[in-house]
Amino acid sequence: MRIRRCAILISTLSLLSGCSVSRSTSRGIVTTAFLLLSASAYVLGSINFAILVMKATGRGDPRSKFSGNAGATNVYRQAGLFWAAVVLLLDFGRALLLSFLSIQSSGITLTPWVGLFLLLGNRFPCFHQFKGGKGVGSYLGFTAALSPLTSALSCLVWVAGYAVFRVPFMASLGMILVLSAGSMIALSWDTTGVTGIGLITVLLLANHWPNIRKQFSLK
Repeated sequence: MRIRRCAILISTLSLLSGCSVSRSTSRGIVTTAFLLLSASAYVLGSINFAILVMKATGRGDPRSKFSGNAGATNVYRQAGLFWAAVVLLLDFGRALLLSFLSIQSSGITLTPWVGLFLLLGNRFPCFHQFKGGKGVGSYLGFTAALSPLTSALSCLVWVAGYAVFRVPFMASLGMILVLSAGSMIALSWDTTGVTGIGLITVLLLANHWPNIRKQFSLK
């Protein structure tokens, strides 16, 4: 009887030990995937499509004219709707793919942090003298994987905002707020995910701060 009990106890301990090792290994895999994706997100975000498209079409660096921003709106001012749409779709597609990969490999709660690194790359690109775009198009694409409905709604808000104010950055502010609120809801208000979204929101608002200060006559 004692031998049987010892055998049962040993089997139970082995099982628990195996579960512990399995969980530890699983956490390690998730952490590694997250770190690799975050680093990749920054590098990929540093590839600025607005700059590449404008130079490829012989129009020069978009940062040298109008708002000085390397984004779709400034491309529209300099090269027209078609090339602006190309830049927006490239930004959107890249962000959507990274978001999808992050959800599958790292989980939904860590995905906003991968998005943060993407937007940091977009704003401070290592391939373009650390002077890039504001990141709204990338945020739109990244959110599409988390909450497609939120992305669609934010586009309607942008159109409505532009129709009322006739100022692109005012419309973008409305889009950013909708994307952030919708993402937090999609994350079920998880602390880790919501913190990432909060930092993204602060970054995007900081990117628009010169416009905000000028629009509202702030010092």
